[in-house]
Amino acid sequence: MNSQFQKAFDALEKMGCPVIEGVDSFCISGEDNGDVCWANYCHGSRSGALDDFGVNNKINAVLESFGLFAEWNNPGMLGVYEN
Repeated sequence: MNSQFQKAFDALEKMGCPVIEGVDSFCISGEDNGDVCWANYCHGSRSGALDDFGVNNKINAVLESFGLFAEWNNPGMLGVYEN
């Protein structure tokens, strides 16, 4: 992984986010929510911790700080990409 992806991966992992390491990037599980809802494909929220697309605002903040963003690959997995 390049340094921006690695830094974002490390920051999210430290927060307890369910990250899955890949070769060039990483993914975030939308199925491994525990006490914190990190991502939920079916339940975006205008008033809580999730954005309109069901991604936790904490994830978005970390990714944006490294020039990255998350997008659903399928209902159980968020891919992480460069802006």
